[in-house]
Amino acid sequence: MDITARPAAELMRAAIVTGPGSLSVETRALPEPGPGQVRIKLEGCGVCASNLTPWAGPDWMTFPTEAGGLGHEGWGTIDAMGADVAGLQLGDRVAALSYHAYATHDIADASMVARLPGELDGKPFPGEPLGCAMNIFSRSNIERGQTVAIIGIGFLGALLTRLAAAAGARVIAISRRPYSLAVAREMGAAETISMDDHWRIIECVKTLTDGNFCDCVIEAVGKQWPLDLAGELTRERGRLIIAGYHQDGPRQVNMQLWNWRGLDVINAHERDPAIYIKGIRDAIEAVRQGRINPQPLYTHVYPLERLDEALNTTRDRPDGFLKALVQYS
Repeated sequence: MDITARPAAELMRAAIVTGPGSLSVETRALPEPGPGQVRIKLEGCGVCASNLTPWAGPDWMTFPTEAGGLGHEGWGTIDAMGADVAGLQLGDRVAALSYHAYATHDIADASMVARLPGELDGKPFPGEPLGCAMNIFSRSNIERGQTVAIIGIGFLGALLTRLAAAAGARVIAISRRPYSLAVAREMGAAETISMDDHWRIIECVKTLTDGNFCDCVIEAVGKQWPLDLAGELTRERGRLIIAGYHQDGPRQVNMQLWNWRGLDVINAHERDPAIYIKGIRDAIEAVRQGRINPQPLYTHVYPLERLDEALNTTRDRPDGFLKALVQYS
């Protein structure tokens, strides 16, 4: 059937990246869930900084993308189910780990869906980045009384600041933007440092820690300099947590320093879907209990037709920006 002749109930809108920095929003037929899958009528999707490299059009990128492609932070309501789905019902409001969520509908494996409780009704819930924060925090093994430096206060760094402070750690937040440092203070950071001069930051942290440096340092930027800085700020036998997404090529590390201090270096990026969904469920419970409140961190909201603007704003990070969402209703 010609798609223009289909009833509106059988159609969806989806963003398609057509080339570097350009996209279109097109009407497509609704996908049908297979066995063990559900279809979600999405309310929205978070905009992830990992989208920025493919959005820029590197040599390895293929255009156009699949409908809804790059979007993986969606939430909404189940409106169709395949065979052999247990524990979920039509109408359940959920967060999902799916991969075509820049669209009004997406398909997800039932095992990659987490039901949202009634306390979160009406609130956006980009599950994947919230789950990442929970998983990174778990891998960091932060304890009461420890000193923790967090380098890079974006959405992830702000959540980690709150989690670490709530655990009883003394948090030193380091970021380049005054706005981000103000957010860090609201999230519970004990001290904030402007990320401007490498050696000044090291001396400042050395003074704040009586020369001992930090029990744990979380690098949440994904660039060479913050990684270099993270090693310098970690004490002997401390933990260096790599949370930044390093997707623009190889990195060099000061292995002499890492060896001499005997650092535990933890790459906190997960690839097991079961761990991803556990993190999302942990985030749902943390928000439900009030341990974290991500609502003030969603600073910019766009309709699907302005996804290009959302991506560019995520790239440019103007004053007052922390996290962009696209919403469909």
